[in-house]
Amino acid sequence: MSNEIPQLSESSTPQEIMKAGLASAQGPVKLACSFSVEDIVIIDMAKELGLPIGIFALDTGRLNEETYEVADAIVERYRLQIDWYFPRHEAVQQLEREKGLFSFRESLANRHECCHIRKVEPLGRALQGLAGWITGLRREQSVTRTSLAPIERDELNNGVLKINPLLEWSEQQVWDYAKEKRLPVNRLHSHGYPSIGCAPCTRAVAPGEHPRAGRWWWENPEQKECGLHKR
Repeated sequence: MSNEIPQLSESSTPQEIMKAGLASAQGPVKLACSFSVEDIVIIDMAKELGLPIGIFALDTGRLNEETYEVADAIVERYRLQIDWYFPRHEAVQQLEREKGLFSFRESLANRHECCHIRKVEPLGRALQGLAGWITGLRREQSVTRTSLAPIERDELNNGVLKINPLLEWSEQQVWDYAKEKRLPVNRLHSHGYPSIGCAPCTRAVAPGEHPRAGRWWWENPEQKECGLHKR
């Protein structure tokens, strides 16, 4: 693994960021796919460029049916393999037996506990052996993402390279690309869901609301991360 983060200009394209990230990683790199429109755009770009990028997904056990439909459509269209990671069933059983099915709505600590069991711990297993991982994060998505860099070290995960190719893209740019390429996207997007996570933690947003307003809507904006991208 290279110790140097490549220098990129503000005008670097997502394709250039991915190429630079893979060159710097000097080892296996995978996309962490939540089947958001951003992730589908990245898959399409990587396939067009012929980049050797694998794909993994975290099945929390509480995803929407529509999310699985997109996963199936992606596999069929691109003939790729998705490596699925699930939470430890013993941890889920203990959580639900002791605190019920909706403990995450009772406090921020409870919500972080649920996210850790269902997302953060499986992510750690998914990243084992990787030199880098790719995300669909964009700067304008949230106040928690304004300080991200296109390529950075993920110090919470043993310094693995973290590549954010769409960081500077706007929502409009993402959707323009998806529509031009006729990409398969989650049909919940057309029902007021700009951001989609676990089913009980995601709702549709009203016109004019922030795109992330439907994620953990009972919490303050600066708290709306699951721990995968904690800084």
